[in-house]
Amino acid sequence: MTTHNPPTGHPEETKEALRQIAESERPDALTDQERERRHSLSELRALGIEPYAYSFDRTHYSDAAITMFDESAPDAHPKAVLAGRIMGIRRMGKASFIHIQDEAGKIQLYFKTNDLGERYELLRFLDIGDIIGASGFVFRTRTGEVSLHTESFEILAKALRPLPVVKEEVDEVTGEKIVHDAFSDKELRYRRRYVDLVVNPEIRKTFRTRSKIISTIRRFFDDRGYMEVETPVLQPIYGGAYARPFVTHHNALDFDLFLRIADELYLKRLIVGGVAEGVYEISKDFRNEGMDKNHSPEFTMAEIYVAYKDYEWMMAFTEEMFAEVARQVTGGSTVVEQKASGAETGARVDFTPPYRRLSMYDSIKEYADVDVSTMNEDELRITAKKLGVDVAPSDGAGKIIDEIFSEKVEHHLIQPTFITDYPLSMSPLAKQHRSKPGLVERFELYVNGQELANAFSELNDPIDQRARFEEQARLRGKGDEEAMVLDEDFLRALETGMPPTAGLGFGIDRLTMTMTGEESIRDVVLFPAMRPEKMRS
Repeated sequence: MTTHNPPTGHPEETKEALRQIAESERPDALTDQERERRHSLSELRALGIEPYAYSFDRTHYSDAAITMFDESAPDAHPKAVLAGRIMGIRRMGKASFIHIQDEAGKIQLYFKTNDLGERYELLRFLDIGDIIGASGFVFRTRTGEVSLHTESFEILAKALRPLPVVKEEVDEVTGEKIVHDAFSDKELRYRRRYVDLVVNPEIRKTFRTRSKIISTIRRFFDDRGYMEVETPVLQPIYGGAYARPFVTHHNALDFDLFLRIADELYLKRLIVGGVAEGVYEISKDFRNEGMDKNHSPEFTMAEIYVAYKDYEWMMAFTEEMFAEVARQVTGGSTVVEQKASGAETGARVDFTPPYRRLSMYDSIKEYADVDVSTMNEDELRITAKKLGVDVAPSDGAGKIIDEIFSEKVEHHLIQPTFITDYPLSMSPLAKQHRSKPGLVERFELYVNGQELANAFSELNDPIDQRARFEEQARLRGKGDEEAMVLDEDFLRALETGMPPTAGLGFGIDRLTMTMTGEESIRDVVLFPAMRPEKMRS
């Protein structure tokens, strides 16, 4: 049950919000259509009909009912019980045609007064958007449409708000009135996803694909013997990524907590404890940052840590996993079509291993034509200015290199590419490179111009880790609000002894964007974060 909860901010804001709620409930605030629907509701109840059912036993979805019709035996008339939302009504005196939509598609229902008797009159109380159930037999109409010849029906839910309408036209073959609605206002679609899913049923495919991606990843991990775990969302110290956190307050204990920005430090604690050789979590993370087509303050991450492995092993593991996800999404191929990308409209992304590997320094040299490998912080600032890359006074050398890479390299990386061997200053949780001084064993996977995954040979030297945290503290002192916070308990865990470990984190939202060709993270999140709106205009 949904109730109106007043906001907890300033009293005047609360008063205004409550006024808007009250205005939205006033009868004179309703549209003519809404008043007519409420009148139909009252008439149904006056007739002893409750138009909000408790349950309904259907036997088939629309697609299965349609396939029941046997062309070789047109008089067989197989029975079916269907349920769905009314999307079109055509009344013709003693007969009526209603199209309903369910999870599988649409089907036409045929109503005839001779079959239904007095109940046929109840059709006048039905509107587009209402949910009904119907039983009968499947047949083909004179116009050639496989339909359900309705022998009985029930009203399951009366819709009091009409669906949005943009254009109406008449089908030249059937004479049926067709209602078209693009519901194209992006912001309105995100805010009222329930309407979006009704009038734009094709977008359901995106969210079914998202579900398949998550189940494929979970199965991929489980089949290899890795253990799914849960770690705290509310944390006394946040860590595991460069980000600003959301802060909340625990009233009973009277101290502040942070919504997690990553799962990393808790998952590594479990590797220390030896609960399993590999542990993973698919979870919601929260970062108090800007919003754009690739970033949302609330997002879904998958992180996995496997003991006794390194980043080279994790690269091969990542290739195998993403290729399997692509096969599940496409139904056999590892090639995924993109609607658009920063550099190549309509790109065809091929997830077939192996993926290209390119070091961070070499990628900047290739696409920005500068060698930053030996530059100090001052030289990097000068280079960034020459390249037209904005950097903040608080940015250290690693952050400047990252900004140059983001501006000059990322959008070129359309096919899956591993960017490897990052500067040590950019990666405070990664192990120093075994053969390249000043670098760490880290990779990020880029596809279609954006980062999809981040992985390390995990730093398990507690002395080195403490020094890295202290350097992060120095950067915070200079004004870098995203620098990491020193976590004494995590250091205690490392001092207990963590085996060599490979770790990987990747965003489910961005992966879904890539696998579906969507251009914005909001298009792959059912209820994306939005600015507050008035209760009703």
